[in-house]
Amino acid sequence: MNPGSDADHPAPRSPAHLFVAFTLLALQGFGGVLAIVQRELVERRRWLTQEEFLEDWAVAQIMPGPNVVNISLMIGARHFGLRGAMAALAGMLLVPLAVLLLVALVYARYAAHPAMAGALRGMGSVAAGLIAATGFKLFGALKKNVLGMAACLVFFTLSLVAIALLRLPLVYVLLVLGGGACVLAYRKLAP
Repeated sequence: MNPGSDADHPAPRSPAHLFVAFTLLALQGFGGVLAIVQRELVERRRWLTQEEFLEDWAVAQIMPGPNVVNISLMIGARHFGLRGAMAALAGMLLVPLAVLLLVALVYARYAAHPAMAGALRGMGSVAAGLIAATGFKLFGALKKNVLGMAACLVFFTLSLVAIALLRLPLVYVLLVLGGGACVLAYRKLAP
């Protein structure tokens, strides 16, 4: 184990361990990975606490690129520097890319088949359910958020209204509400 890790909070053993872990993670999570990432990194492997996961996930969301790729880079770099980041990134991309190319070939062959359309609709419903379930699971961690539960609920409600009802572009909602939340958090954390 790496220095600073203990039985309650183990760390990846090597860059190869990161590669395998993130390959398995990526292969489990086509379409919607938040629930799977949280379960693997917090509950199963215990590389992160619930609070650390929420903080890292928030940073991963504002960085360019896919959130799960960003979090893999952060975890890899945290434990093994550039080698760890590249191992985690390779784990996230290599095998899933091969699987995706194979799925694309199969889809191209059977795209017009009615069963294919039904299967895709069903997968969309499952992905929405996984995201909702993860949101409920992570809700408890907001009790320790620097903004407090009330402010978090206000930002959640404003985001929901702006995106789902008013159909405002996500980038503007993120800039205004995310920027506002960052400023409030900074003011509460400032000495």
